[in-house]
Amino acid sequence: MESCTCEYCFSHLSNFNRHEQTHTGVKPYICKHCNKCVSCSSDCKTHEQTHTGVKPYTCNNCDKCFSNLSNCRQHERMDTGEKPYTCKHCRKCFSQSSECKKHERTHAGVKPYTCKDCDKGFNRSSDFKRHERIHTGVKPYTCKHCNMCFRSFSNCKQHERVHTGEKPYTCKYCKKCFSQSSHCRRHERTHTGEKPYTCQHCEKCFISSSVFKIHERIHTGEKPYACKYCKKSFSQSSDRRQHERIHTGEKPYTCKNCNKCFSRLSYRKKHERIHTRVKPYICNHCNMRFSDSSSWKQHGRTHEEFSLASIVKSVLANHKIVSNMNETT
Repeated sequence: MESCTCEYCFSHLSNFNRHEQTHTGVKPYICKHCNKCVSCSSDCKTHEQTHTGVKPYTCNNCDKCFSNLSNCRQHERMDTGEKPYTCKHCRKCFSQSSECKKHERTHAGVKPYTCKDCDKGFNRSSDFKRHERIHTGVKPYTCKHCNMCFRSFSNCKQHERVHTGEKPYTCKYCKKCFSQSSHCRRHERTHTGEKPYTCQHCEKCFISSSVFKIHERIHTGEKPYACKYCKKSFSQSSDRRQHERIHTGEKPYTCKNCNKCFSRLSYRKKHERIHTRVKPYICNHCNMRFSDSSSWKQHGRTHEEFSLASIVKSVLANHKIVSNMNETT
């Protein structure tokens, strides 16, 4: 067994040599079409197929084609549900060996990839490379529909599905479709009731890791997202984006009926109900309908106030009757 300078161990020399190149930065294989350099010959061949369009591997279930065999097999497991790779620590199963190995590092605490700019460590090379682009500002992946650029290939693919409407991930319980595998997994937990993420402070459980992390910041007070204009900090990146639009004046959400623009999606949806006259919020007391939750809540308080006033009036009336009875006796 070979051991690297970062103490990560390998059973195959080829895997060891390939891993060491992540430290040295050596990329000896060059694409003959665009001169892009890669560290592995198989990766170079796979990349060159993006230029030629060759996809020699076909899914046995749906005839979808792939440029490399491993991606084809991974895709087929989506249909079969097969997860042949098991974590040796917690017995969690995976459809890909690479995902299993990455998961096992969370148990071992191994983070072999270190950012040279901020010394942050990563247990996945893909996460490490994506993080480095935060420092360099490089966004190498471009949407072929609108030319928007992304730091990661997966984010680019997810974005492109906004244009195509593609939803390749299907819930195995209700057949609802999703554009992202993570959204599909999270949805399936609503059927199974599984909540694998537990807060160490209050033991509250969550379906998704993102909601779990946001919740934990309530306890820690952590606000890792700082506005680049006024340095105000936020616990969620979405809150920061919305806040920064106050500075930039950006209003990316446009009403499809009157072209009025809004800084938040929720504002646009609320506005569009003026056109559609949809009123999804129903009062539990009188069945009156409202187009927005704030008006619905405000209306609900009138019932609470009325109910409280009725109780007070009834108590006073009863008290007066008792007083009169005492006076007559």
